[in-house]
Amino acid sequence: MEHGHGPIGQQAQPRRSVLFGAGAVGAAIIADHYLGSPAIRERPLSRATDAARLTPARPVWLSSPGNKPTKADWYGLRRKLTGELILPGSKGYNPARTMFDPRFNYLAPAAFAYCKTNADVQNCVNFARGFTQLPLRVRSGAHSYEGWSSVNDGLVIDVSDLNSFRMSGNDAVVGSGLDLINFYNGLAAHGKAVPGGSCPTVGIAGLALGGGIGVLARNYGLTSDCIDSLQIVTANGDLLTASPSSHNDLYWACRGGGGGNFGVVTEFTFRTFNLSFLVEFVLGWSWSQAARVINAWQNWFPHTPNALWTGLRTGAGTGSSPSKIYVVGSYAGSVGACQAQLNKLYGMVGSHPSSGAPVNYTFLQAMLNYAGCAGVSVPRCSTPPAGSLPFVPSYAKSDFFSKPLNTAGISALIAGINSLRGVRGAAGGSGSIAFDALGGQAAAMNAQSTAWVHRDALWGVQYYTSWNWPGSSSGRANQYNWMTSAYNRLHPHANGQAYQNYVDSALKNWQQAYYGINYAHLREVKTTYDPGNLFNFPQSIQPNKTTACLNDC
Repeated sequence: MEHGHGPIGQQAQPRRSVLFGAGAVGAAIIADHYLGSPAIRERPLSRATDAARLTPARPVWLSSPGNKPTKADWYGLRRKLTGELILPGSKGYNPARTMFDPRFNYLAPAAFAYCKTNADVQNCVNFARGFTQLPLRVRSGAHSYEGWSSVNDGLVIDVSDLNSFRMSGNDAVVGSGLDLINFYNGLAAHGKAVPGGSCPTVGIAGLALGGGIGVLARNYGLTSDCIDSLQIVTANGDLLTASPSSHNDLYWACRGGGGGNFGVVTEFTFRTFNLSFLVEFVLGWSWSQAARVINAWQNWFPHTPNALWTGLRTGAGTGSSPSKIYVVGSYAGSVGACQAQLNKLYGMVGSHPSSGAPVNYTFLQAMLNYAGCAGVSVPRCSTPPAGSLPFVPSYAKSDFFSKPLNTAGISALIAGINSLRGVRGAAGGSGSIAFDALGGQAAAMNAQSTAWVHRDALWGVQYYTSWNWPGSSSGRANQYNWMTSAYNRLHPHANGQAYQNYVDSALKNWQQAYYGINYAHLREVKTTYDPGNLFNFPQSIQPNKTTACLNDC
């Protein structure tokens, strides 16, 4: 699940868009471009040449064409923007570089454009397209696992000021930079909910464009499944509405095709659901019963109502042995009905948990709990300077599983967690392997209905390790090696897919892992809307017939 770290009732270390499972409730355990005729296919075309063919003329307010913007060019862009353009040397530059994961704060963009309007985004896209050596990245919540929402010497389009929220009938219309906790706050005021993660500072765009897994996924589907329409600025500077009746190929791609691939989304319209209360539970068993709990959990939850979501949490501090295994979850119904389902789990385990019981909360309080913000107000459920939650350095990998673990798979999971005892980690180091249930409405569509291909997965898994920044280099390396080893133990039992919202630079065949059968169609959409590959990063979707790689792809 895409959410934070920390047990209900305690402050958390939040993580992402979305974590699959090392967080919120569950962390009770640890604390080419190509455009041209076949006649010129042999000669790679420059981006400037292609831009002239593909797009409107270079904006007249630029001082001069070239490879990189001059100071006069940047000042020209600044005059065109309603929002703020931050350049190196200005007072706000270092704060603007701050990412959720401090590992990436070294990145030094040429400029940050804090866009307040659609026109601001259009001006920035038109600006970036005019230079052959100006990388472009898009940022909402700055939670990219690999730091790919920032880039050295490039332009970062930051949409965090596009954070509006309004209801239109039963739809929620929201700016793409709205963070998750304020999204939930707006919904709760109307007795509504949209399925999503729980890390409070994740931007809704990053969450929704790559899928969006959370505690309501089995009941209502993914966040991306609830997108009725979206507004997006494409590579030629056009503002388009993508919906089932308008640019439906782009609409399809933006529901699971990942952020930063096809343009800059500025607004979403989400279908909402009536929900005012949510039951939550955190159930702990002794680690000595781990094998029984794992086996019972994986055979229990697929037969529960869609209203029940659940996760399995395993982990410990580095240099320590695990003490408990946790089953966490939520239920969109009464405490009594939830308990009836849990009693079936207890029977399959052969014992009641040693701690925990289902508790009813308002929807907003439940999401604050999952975010690690129990007892914390919505404004404080954020990172500094406004909030009380820390920035968190981490490493992570993901898997999807389409069949239950056999005895060898369960043993591999337990061995991976037990091996944390021998890890000399950095200060505050910990590791976890967390499972999050899918199925239900998350599996209601087929794999090609949207770009999100993982419809047959029973659950997703996140391998995760974090520490207190900065941490020793040796400790960090040891934790990374532990995570990789744990992944290598369990991965043979997985289905070969990985979650595109958790970009992983170590994946060799990420195209298949993230997108599977849908990658070819995604490339076609990319070719239609961004044939010059303006929007690119190390694992971005590539247009067909690419003869040159732009920027730093």
